Amino acid sequence: MINIFNKFFEKKYMLEKTSKMLDENVFWDIIDLSLKNTNNKDSQEIFLVKEIQKLSPEEIIGFRLRTDKLLYDTYNSEMWCAGYLMNGGCSDDGFEYFRNWVISRGKDTYYNAKNNSDSLISEIADEDEYEYDFESFWYVALTAFENKTGKELYDYISDDFKTNEGNYPQFEFNWEEEKPETMKSICPKLFEKFWNFKLV
Repeated sequence: MINIFNKFFEKKYMLEKTSKMLDENVFWDIIDLSLKNTNNKDSQEIFLVKEIQKLSPEEIIGFRLRTDKLLYDTYNSEMWCAGYLMNGGCSDDGFEYFRNWVISRGKDTYYNAKNNSDSLISEIADEDEYEYDFESFWYVALTAFENKTGKELYDYISDDFKTNEGNYPQFEFNWEEEKPETMKSICPKLFEKFWNFKLV
């Protein structure tokens, strides 16, 4: 019975493994719409799931793949420095969640930060306890896909998709927490804002 049920869904949605990312303009349009219609991360997450669920299953997978590509493209020492300063520390997982947050803030914020991570000073929240991470953003497409198809999105990502966390490039850190001046040279505005407040 389960196999018949699975075949029904796969036939209905023509589900096949894919490495095709969602069109980037469509991706950012959805993010921008979520920012215009929500005012916090929880409501943005709910909005995104509902909006992504309107896409075809292949496009929902593509949303996740586009997210992974954007994460891949900002896996570098400078962005990690910004995440460390803004969150008072930044583990491997924390760096993933930080970059998801950066993506969730929209196209301009993302590309400005990609070019200069210190530009994230423009995204500082009024709340003292605000956390600059958004782990659940990484899962909105997974939830939307399961809601729409009853399937696990991961099962439909093709093995030839390589710009993901399992294939991040190697890099050497050009800053050290024991040498604050090295972080200040990369993110002077963020350093001035956060170093004494969160880390000393």
